[in-house]
Amino acid sequence: MKLKHSILCASMALAIPAAAFAMGGASGPHTNYIMQGHLGEVMMNPYEIAPLTAVIRDNGYDLSDVTVRIVPKTNGQEIKYTVSRAQLLTHGGIPVFGLYPDYLNHVEVSYTRTLRGKSESFKDTYQLYAPPVYTEVAGIPTERHALFGVKVKKVDPEFKDRLYFVNNLAEKSGIGTRAVWNNPMGGALQWNFFPQNSVVDTAGDIRWYMFANPIFDLQSLYKSGVMMGFKQNDDGMLTWGFGQTYVKYDILGREVFNRRLPLRFNDYSHSMDDAQNGHYFLRVASSNYLRDDGKHVRTVRDMIAEVDKNGVVVEEWRLADILDPYRDNVLKVLDQGAVCLNIDASQAGKTLTAEEIAKADSSDNFGDVVGTGAGRNWAHVNSVDYDPEDDSIIISSRHQSAIIKIGRDKKVKWILGSPEGWKEKFQPLLLKPVDANGKPIKCEGSKCEGGFDWTWTQHTAFKIDEKSKGDIIYVSAFDNGDARGMEQPALPDMKYSRSVIYKIDQKKMTVEQIWEWGKERGHSLFSAVTSLTEYQADKDSVMMYFATAGAQYDLKTGAFNTAPNPTIFEFKWMAKEPSVEIQLLDCTGYQAWPFSIDKAMNATAQ
Repeated sequence: MKLKHSILCASMALAIPAAAFAMGGASGPHTNYIMQGHLGEVMMNPYEIAPLTAVIRDNGYDLSDVTVRIVPKTNGQEIKYTVSRAQLLTHGGIPVFGLYPDYLNHVEVSYTRTLRGKSESFKDTYQLYAPPVYTEVAGIPTERHALFGVKVKKVDPEFKDRLYFVNNLAEKSGIGTRAVWNNPMGGALQWNFFPQNSVVDTAGDIRWYMFANPIFDLQSLYKSGVMMGFKQNDDGMLTWGFGQTYVKYDILGREVFNRRLPLRFNDYSHSMDDAQNGHYFLRVASSNYLRDDGKHVRTVRDMIAEVDKNGVVVEEWRLADILDPYRDNVLKVLDQGAVCLNIDASQAGKTLTAEEIAKADSSDNFGDVVGTGAGRNWAHVNSVDYDPEDDSIIISSRHQSAIIKIGRDKKVKWILGSPEGWKEKFQPLLLKPVDANGKPIKCEGSKCEGGFDWTWTQHTAFKIDEKSKGDIIYVSAFDNGDARGMEQPALPDMKYSRSVIYKIDQKKMTVEQIWEWGKERGHSLFSAVTSLTEYQADKDSVMMYFATAGAQYDLKTGAFNTAPNPTIFEFKWMAKEPSVEIQLLDCTGYQAWPFSIDKAMNATAQ
């Protein structure tokens, strides 16, 4: 029996392919991955959510002097960057960003590798195939691209190195509109769109996109929502939020944190601002607000929470207690076809009467609906910007058509907006329009002379730190333009959107409009909702995203015939014509802004 057993074992050993021993066993430990160049294996999409990235593993060497170049397509944009030691150590090799989708990329890497005191320098070319762009779809006719088409209309030489981070939203999906809150009543949980986040270059190519599925689930209460408020922090990393969650990741998809909102709050959307001390300001709502009438409600887009780096709540701003939640002047003149992203084309041009507002307010109809008082969408705050100079926040309230500065003491410092409808205690806080010589501008109601205008249903009110000094500050905003002048125009195509910059004297309580652009293009760029205007210090420029321009719909059926065609613009400071104009086709935009790969790849420990 022993002889037969030995013969059987020997026969089985001969039958096992030699390749099996390469994985270990008789031939000893061995690596069985394909290697290019003089380093280790390539890990494509190393953290599962960024398919156009990779890591070339260091293979046990200490790497330094690393430069990466993605060889551009014909007439394409070169991406070239150096990599800090911190990033090399964090990723265990060389991080690669900017691969073309559905393409065999050539990636040039130069580096020095060191092992036990011996150093060698190399320049290798890696061939890396990256897969096509993938996104979930809703199965409707307006979806014509995996993300969007691109039409590059103008790029001045100084801006050819730009990369733009684009935060878009897919159409509502049948699998993402199932849940409601009823404990307490109200909230904005049904506001649920699949994310479409990407980076586009000035040649019109997508160079990064998020495969969100591993961290996002339309059917999960705590893994869904609307991904919004993306920002590249000073450490090069991305922060944003969605639904009941706020997060921080690097551009390769490595998670820094992914946190549930503190239990006191719910329904994050729109804005997450990082402060110099590592705190974050989140635009949220109350998970249980006790009204004066004794009703418990989930509020809607009317609270700011400040959390520290560990997620501990430091402070909150309860706007229903700070402002006047019953000011309805703007609510009565809003176009009901476009109350933010709850777009209903069949309601286009319709407004609410005082009687309709009063009826809604006396009902138990709470949630993401237009109405006054806590529990309804009376404020719709869509941006928050922390000002360290006086420890205050600047907010943009769409449904009050007002930009407001509030201190840590919860006292309003100033209000930039039409004076109509504000209670007596707020009247001294309303900024007074002046011209370039400081002389008062005549205003009647919500209309002013001399070319001055307030913002209407605006987005992104940001202080321009680099231009501001002391009590003189500059604030940029995207003026969407709905209900301009506290009315709807005679014809829909009279509406327009614009970017605007104001100079505010916080001591004299005056405001001067120093620049605007967008009115020249008229209705063609009208963006009823979303969008952004933001100063860019690196090029002394102003970037703007007309995020929902160009959509066409049938007034009879309320159906959209086309998706919007957003446009990215960038202007040199105070210029009259754009240096960049890039149109995105067939998509719904939220915000876009210049992304810095150098900042991302050269971040060091904080």
